[in-house]
Amino acid sequence: MALKDILAITDLAGDQTAAKYAIDLAGRCDAHVTGLALAFEPVVPAFAAAPLPADFIEASRQQALAAAQASLSAFNELARLGAVKSEGRLAELMTGGPMEPVLRHCRLTDLIVVGQENPDKPEPMRELLIETALFESGVPVLLVPYIGAPSPKLDSALVAWDGSPTATRAVHAALPMLAMAKKVTVLIINKGRKMAGEPGADMATYLARHGLNVTVDVVTNPQTSVADTLLNYVSDNGNDLVVMGGYGHSRVREFLFGGATRDILAAMTVPVLMAH
Repeated sequence: MALKDILAITDLAGDQTAAKYAIDLAGRCDAHVTGLALAFEPVVPAFAAAPLPADFIEASRQQALAAAQASLSAFNELARLGAVKSEGRLAELMTGGPMEPVLRHCRLTDLIVVGQENPDKPEPMRELLIETALFESGVPVLLVPYIGAPSPKLDSALVAWDGSPTATRAVHAALPMLAMAKKVTVLIINKGRKMAGEPGADMATYLARHGLNVTVDVVTNPQTSVADTLLNYVSDNGNDLVVMGGYGHSRVREFLFGGATRDILAAMTVPVLMAH
């Protein structure tokens, strides 16, 4: 399926790296891109000794709306300069509250693009937003490093392959982007388990049938974690995109990233497309 509808979560601070990447990608795919700005309403503590003044609460809300609108204005200008089909939306949600106001915008799109958490310019609820989008939207999520990423020319894409259902869904979701790549590498990181047949051959055949230029590489018994091995491989080989399954588990209705997924998202240097 072609990539025709993209949703970009705008940043309230910084250089709008995710929005820029989404707009560039939309231009390459002749896709429509929607910028979604989030206004985080203040939390009113239930244990407060005295009720907060209504004018204070309203002033905080208006401040959040103004920040979101400024973010949306930046997106609209970037989209205008990129000459892509676009629209801007704004969603209000309570800080620390349910993510449904965001999810209703996420579920009917082909791809969600969101920026990595920036430790120097943190965004409200960014990690929870990424987790919720990945685990509850039913839509693939493309994470863009906060340091930015070049326009999606995709000379070299990397598929982190372990044969799992989540990795399979990620590959299917990434096909429109993989089709833009000059080269696709299927990477298998084997921590010592016995593997039957030729590792990655079936996936390489599948991708080749889609007209992709595919190679397979196997890293056996690496001396580092799976996440570090993957990140080192990307650094050494200059890959422009990583495609992988997003792993996690549920605990008391809270989705939590698995260790490898969390490590990748914390230290990623190129865009990562995940599906769950």
